[in-house]
Amino acid sequence: MPKNSKVVKREIDDEVIESVKDLLSNEDSVEDAFKKSELLVGDPEDKDVDVEEGSDVEDERPAWNSKLQYILAQVGFSVGLGNVWRFPYLCQKNGGGAYLVPYLILLLIIGIPLFFLELSVGQRIRRGSIGVWNYISPKLGGIGFASCVVCFFVALYYNVIIGWSLFYFSQSFQHPLPWDQCPLVKNSSHTFVEPECEKSSATTYYWYREALNISSSISESGGLNWKMTVCLLAAWVMVCLAMIKGIQSSGKIMYFSSLFPYVVLICFLIRVLLLNGSLDGIRHMFTPKLEIMLEPKVWREAATQVFFALGLGFGGVIAFSSYNKRDNNCHFDAVLVSFINFFTSVLATLVVFAVLGFKANIINEKCIIQNSAKIVSLLNTGNLSKDIIPHHINLSSITADDYNLVYDIIQKVKEEEFPLGLKPCQIEDELNKAVQGTGLAFIAFTEAMTHFPASPFWSVMFFLMLVNLGLGSMFGTIEGITTPIVDTFKVRKEILTVTCCLLAFCIGLVFVQRSGNYFVTMFDDYSATLPLLIVVILENIAVSYVYGIDKFLEDLKDMLGFAPSQYYYYMWKCISPIVLLSLLVASIVQMVLSPPGYNAWIEVKATEEFENYPTWGLIVCVSLIILAMLPVPVVFLIRRCNLIDDSSGSLAAVSYKRGRIIKEPANLEGDDTSLIHGKSPSEVPSPTFGKSIYRKQTGSPTVDTAPNGRYGIGYLMANMSDMPESDL
Repeated sequence: MPKNSKVVKREIDDEVIESVKDLLSNEDSVEDAFKKSELLVGDPEDKDVDVEEGSDVEDERPAWNSKLQYILAQVGFSVGLGNVWRFPYLCQKNGGGAYLVPYLILLLIIGIPLFFLELSVGQRIRRGSIGVWNYISPKLGGIGFASCVVCFFVALYYNVIIGWSLFYFSQSFQHPLPWDQCPLVKNSSHTFVEPECEKSSATTYYWYREALNISSSISESGGLNWKMTVCLLAAWVMVCLAMIKGIQSSGKIMYFSSLFPYVVLICFLIRVLLLNGSLDGIRHMFTPKLEIMLEPKVWREAATQVFFALGLGFGGVIAFSSYNKRDNNCHFDAVLVSFINFFTSVLATLVVFAVLGFKANIINEKCIIQNSAKIVSLLNTGNLSKDIIPHHINLSSITADDYNLVYDIIQKVKEEEFPLGLKPCQIEDELNKAVQGTGLAFIAFTEAMTHFPASPFWSVMFFLMLVNLGLGSMFGTIEGITTPIVDTFKVRKEILTVTCCLLAFCIGLVFVQRSGNYFVTMFDDYSATLPLLIVVILENIAVSYVYGIDKFLEDLKDMLGFAPSQYYYYMWKCISPIVLLSLLVASIVQMVLSPPGYNAWIEVKATEEFENYPTWGLIVCVSLIILAMLPVPVVFLIRRCNLIDDSSGSLAAVSYKRGRIIKEPANLEGDDTSLIHGKSPSEVPSPTFGKSIYRKQTGSPTVDTAPNGRYGIGYLMANMSDMPESDL
């Protein structure tokens, strides 16, 4: 079959195959009224049609304005906040540069193949996640509903993080930055530093007390934080306005939201490289610890990061690709977006480690000054002999190397009394302090930026970057909810988007209580990890074993114009399912062994302490997992017990207009239907259409029903008594 052909072939005998188009050309002898007739199967008002090349009827499904817009949308969805604050943490924790090796291997094993799989099914079937998996196998239609539920859960708390970024962005237009110094408290007699801030740090205090005004436990609500409530409302308004027209509105915003973070990261990297200590941070990052690579935990965390970095299972990838033309080279897109995501993570890690190196250098200098003063005090009191200090060292302006030399000497001389209140002051000790998530973005990074020249400018740029990274991911997440529902239930996208955003904002008020940060942690830990793993495993099984890997590869060959590498056959058939199942088991074991809890901020101690969830909290955690996966068994049982007709989920209809195929049948009987409808009659079962089949005469209000033929074309001539049987 030639590329992009929409003609459904029919085998007449073993040697001669005539297409529907050829059969329709025999209608020349029929009266003109028949030629002008229009035969429709399904809803005649359905505008989502695929046209044969050269047809005067256009496909009215929304489409990307350009290939660049589509790539930026996929990049914006896959490149998110995790690339900035999760990947650097994992790199720091799991062997520095050595961590890149397992990450790249797993990117090739599960990342690119599964990303390519989702792009392919979305582009070919041109539906959201619900429609795609209902099409592959109606019994597995719950996969799409599960993806929508997970998307909704993630959107609830992900937009809260955008709200936090908006708050810090709004507070960055002042000099000095409000988190630069600890606040002073005045009473009737004297002025003193806020005790909570003095025990921690200025940036830590600002985050927990000024921004979140956090409570001491998840059970202590504390009421709404109105500053964050307003920011959350602003975040949802931005998402709603951007998504109200679907890709027609969000696609234009992608040019800024997807490209701006790269501008900021490059500017940050150039600026930080000019500061002292930045190279120490980068050197620390790329110093490989090869022995750590042998630990199973490193591979598990690398696989998890690959899985979530590409947005697999959310439905956003499928939704975006469904607006492509069917001849788009989605294999190229899968490889390109995957490696853009990887190099973005590396770029962000370079920036983060360079900034942390600069911060560590400043902290180390303060440490040396304070401890040098202690050494001078010990020398003046006679606790240390001045003879042990090398003569070339000036303790009033000591360097890091000289301090380390003096520290080692004192350690050897005063071994029994050591450390005498002294600290080693090593940059590596600061760099080894693993920081991730909000702690990296809103505490460590903000503290480093206070030491930048023109710090308000860099703060504005940084938090605007976080907002754009978050919005890019939110667009894909919301598209993963709205596109399947619009395709399945035919509701207006504008109404659905507004309703979804309004409902999410109302539920999201839970996250802007004083205890809201703890709920964000709960949802982040339990609402997505296990459900998404199960969803992607089922996706892989549905394509490889239910539909058939050989048939799927043939469909790809017809769609792409070339046969994909056999590499994907072995990945989809064997390797990826095994790796995903291993990751699922490892994640369950990790979840069981780790006590379910959260880090609570204790105001009196000005520090975090681990707290276990109360009983109701454990119930919520379990409920999140169950609710996310519940659609899968429910839909399976409904289909298995025939409680609803499989044909009720018909995805497409067939219409013939002026002798052309306007729309081909999509919901064929059986789970192993060919995606391209290019099989011979012996291989493809008869289509079962959920709606009436009728002929509409042009200019005539009457409609005559006609029986369905075996291949969906016999009804054309079913009631034509003057048509010779030989022409059939």
